[in-house]
Amino acid sequence: MPDRAADDNNDSLSNDNDDYYDDDAIPFAISEDLVQSPTHKQASITSTDFDGLLKEPLLLSEDLAKGNGGQAWPAGYVLAKYLLRRKLGELRNASIVELGAGGGLVGLAVAVGCRSTTGTSQQVVHITDQEPMLALMRQNIERNDLQCRVEACVYDWGAGKRPSSVPAQPDVVLAADCVYYEPAFPLLLQTLEELVGPQTVCYFCFKRRRRADMQFLKAAKKAFVVVDVEDDPEREVYAKENIFLCTIQRRVDR
Repeated sequence: MPDRAADDNNDSLSNDNDDYYDDDAIPFAISEDLVQSPTHKQASITSTDFDGLLKEPLLLSEDLAKGNGGQAWPAGYVLAKYLLRRKLGELRNASIVELGAGGGLVGLAVAVGCRSTTGTSQQVVHITDQEPMLALMRQNIERNDLQCRVEACVYDWGAGKRPSSVPAQPDVVLAADCVYYEPAFPLLLQTLEELVGPQTVCYFCFKRRRRADMQFLKAAKKAFVVVDVEDDPEREVYAKENIFLCTIQRRVDR
């Protein structure tokens, strides 16, 4: 998979490093090192069963014409495989919202996995992103015949911007590779503050590309309980690529 940007070092989320967590630094300052689009490849359709975790493969249209979200990124594959391997039973009847879905890789993978193991009782999975990704999300829903199980909508991050069709405080929030654009960090935190209720679990996966990415985690730890996922058998593999997987939950005192 192509990389959005390069960085060095590989630290656990739970291992605070003063170089990354400088209290004197200005949080969310706009960096000159903003994400750069990869070399545009032709729009294509990919098929994956996530190394045999799906009984039926997921078909995914990828198209970078409307932005980087049109391509499936490594953190999305990591999160999807973990959920299919470890959490499918918990997700079958859960209310689920995916943030920054792009083409919908993670949410669609969960929906296909649940379709293979359940009848019609599964709740709708809500995949969301900005308006440029809406057509691609809908295209991928239709391509996998998931119209009755997945809904796509525009969800612009920030306080008070939850679409009426998206459940408030769902059982599960999914977010893969949502940490790569510094000006959006406070907006993402505001969205998580609204969505993550007392019973909500957010599965959050991202690839650290620059030091500022860890500032987001520092801010998140002040507002939420952030815990490394340790029961993924592939953790050591993707950790070498600076990919982190954690859960985010509301603090009991909030």
